[in-house]
Amino acid sequence: MTTTAPQVGKRRRKGRGVFGNTGLYVAVGVAALLFLIPFYLIVRNALSTDAEITGENWKLLPSFQWGNISELFSDPTVDFGTSMVNSLVVAVLTTLGTLLVCSLAGYGLARIPYKHANKVFYAVLATLMVPTAVTFVPSFVLVSSLGWVDTYRGLIIPGLFSGFTCFLFRQYFLGFPKELEEAARVDGLGYWGAYWRIVVPNSLNFFAAIATITFISAWNSFLWPLVIGQDPSSWTVQIALSSFMTNQTVNFHLIFMATAISILPLVFVFLFLQRWLVQGIAQTGIKG
Repeated sequence: MTTTAPQVGKRRRKGRGVFGNTGLYVAVGVAALLFLIPFYLIVRNALSTDAEITGENWKLLPSFQWGNISELFSDPTVDFGTSMVNSLVVAVLTTLGTLLVCSLAGYGLARIPYKHANKVFYAVLATLMVPTAVTFVPSFVLVSSLGWVDTYRGLIIPGLFSGFTCFLFRQYFLGFPKELEEAARVDGLGYWGAYWRIVVPNSLNFFAAIATITFISAWNSFLWPLVIGQDPSSWTVQIALSSFMTNQTVNFHLIFMATAISILPLVFVFLFLQRWLVQGIAQTGIKG
């Protein structure tokens, strides 16, 4: 029985496909391993002593010093539990406020017709070109004059508006089907009603993607909470982490344990919302 040329070509293509998939899996596995190495080092050092972290005889597995957890939360110099609560409150409220403010601004720029809409949009884009350092001092003077130092208001309100987030919402709403909103207006809804009852329920994927980015950014914020949170009771987790490293001593095991615990909320948020992250950003379309 002879083998025809099409059959041979088919087998060759099948062989190349098998080897191609194997190479892809190997590449993905190596990339995943490289990605997980920093997390392994954090956990390994968090469950070790300072001598094991800085010693010459490096070991693959830690000595599992579970007492480091209780030592972290019982440290009299840093109230780490309170700082975690502060970061959670700030990150959640900043995320919710940013979604509301920036989505309304983006919807207005995309849908409400008025002659200065483009000028306002260009002004919003211009804010992306202004370095944060330029507005830092005026923002602090304003917050201080309002008596918001060491308060949640001072930590949250100045960061509610983001020009980049407003831009993303505007781009997304430009691609949102107008037919749905027109049908809502026929039923007697105005711009607010169409936004709240039609646009938002049909844009949850994009809102989830923006919420993920905003939450991570707010949780990792350092410079602004450092200035506003002058009292230890108003410290966020990033400020608490920096307090373990002073001019005299460096508590390596506490730094790594605090880091391991502080990234857990970010890991949970990312794992829960990751499937919406890429989809939501892709839906902006970057057009209009």
